[in-house]
Amino acid sequence: MRTITYGLALAALVSLKLSAAELVDVVAQVPSIQTEIRYFTADNFVGKKIDGYLAPKCLLSKEAVKAVTKAQYALNEFGLGLKVFDCYRPQMAVDHFVRWAKDLEDTKNKAKYYPEVPKNELFKRGYIAARSGHSRGSTLDVTLVDLVTGVELDMGSGWDFFSKVSWPSYQGISAQQRANRKLLAKVMRSAGFIGLTEEWWHFTLIDEPYADQYFTLPVK
Repeated sequence: MRTITYGLALAALVSLKLSAAELVDVVAQVPSIQTEIRYFTADNFVGKKIDGYLAPKCLLSKEAVKAVTKAQYALNEFGLGLKVFDCYRPQMAVDHFVRWAKDLEDTKNKAKYYPEVPKNELFKRGYIAARSGHSRGSTLDVTLVDLVTGVELDMGSGWDFFSKVSWPSYQGISAQQRANRKLLAKVMRSAGFIGLTEEWWHFTLIDEPYADQYFTLPVK
């Protein structure tokens, strides 16, 4: 879930100009990809449905969808596939995170998502910020699943778990869990994505088409 802080100049780039035609529903293009859009539900670190998620859809730029398709087909050769937790994230959702983080009394889902981090340090440690790369339309959070059973591979931590355990480089997990993370990272890199040092599930298209824009169009 990690977000990125930018200056006031970039804040002015938040735009309403992105149209529905410029965002593609990934499942419509690649039906074999599984989705579990957690921010459309209460199963997330906030503990309630997030503003801006009007449908449980994975929307991405056309360029990102092409790359995701490549990754999915590469995994299919191993009997595996992708499961998506979040894709395009509207700015209003990020604003919701910021408001929630300021309410130190609301710790409903702390045990599952941030047991090691005091809520008053979420901003300081970079887990919450005013901007997110997801709002540019070419970033997604994914894991691996078995195509036959649909069961997620064990990655050593859950999605959006605020801890060093979630770092791709973390060594305090089993060899199989590390191998699963490395496979996901390798396939996503080969498809044109770059990962994040703090989250094994987070990938951004290297040549993203809207690198300097943050959009507000809701997910619908």
